[in-house]
Amino acid sequence: FFFPNKLFFFLSFYHVVFALEEEIIISKLGDNATLSCIYQEKELQLKNLRVYWQIADDQEVCSVVHAMISGQDNESEQCSHFKNRTQLFWDRLENGNFSLLLLNVRQSDERAYKCVVLEKMEFTKVIHQAKVVLSLAASYSQPILSGPIRNSDSTGEEMTFSCRSDNGYPEPNVYWINKTDNSHLLPSELKITPHADGTYSVFSTLKVKATSNMQIECSIENKILQENLSANYTEQKKSTESHKNMKKNGKGAQAAGIISMVLLIGLLAILICWLRRQRSKLVSYRGNE
Repeated sequence: FFFPNKLFFFLSFYHVVFALEEEIIISKLGDNATLSCIYQEKELQLKNLRVYWQIADDQEVCSVVHAMISGQDNESEQCSHFKNRTQLFWDRLENGNFSLLLLNVRQSDERAYKCVVLEKMEFTKVIHQAKVVLSLAASYSQPILSGPIRNSDSTGEEMTFSCRSDNGYPEPNVYWINKTDNSHLLPSELKITPHADGTYSVFSTLKVKATSNMQIECSIENKILQENLSANYTEQKKSTESHKNMKKNGKGAQAAGIISMVLLIGLLAILICWLRRQRSKLVSYRGNE
């Protein structure tokens, strides 16, 4: 039996001689992640194999993420952090696929992992190693951009905008952009708040002097996911001209309502007169009888 401390000492020595290629896996928080480890040099028998997954960058924190010895899972040395959260693909092992399924990915899982495959024949030797870096990410919500409703004569006055986005990972880059010339503006405030689930919320404000044609954009960048979400503000004016138009439209509607009422009254008067004439004719007819 290869005890973990002896095993890791041997593997560390082996690693000095043979550099490992590094694969980067991106997973979202709460999802399942597959850490790849594939060996296809020759046919293998599970009874002769030992497969170890371990933390590559800090073995003192966790020496064994998952272990398989002679075709069976061995949980005796597995770190408690990974209990009931790791699985090998048993239908693929004999084909040299020793990839590890990590369930319900957490923020603390963001590490470099090493897969080590040993074959025991006349003596035990390492036949394959792989290194996988797990990077975590979560999409931010569509940013909400708020700004003031300004008067037409407010040019030169200071205006405050605010932008908010939630539940993303890792910490984002926040950009304020003047869309009239695509220049970047410095935020007045930038607050990033961590949550219990490992995600972040971001809140930022911008104070600028009003111009005659304001177009402001707030952009939230998640580099890991290569996502860039943005929200735009187009100036809204309460101008004297629009106020006059509203009054004008209101007076026009009022006049139309009065005309409609006059027409309705006229029609009713005509209808009443016609009914009276018909009634008079009926009375006259009966009198002649």
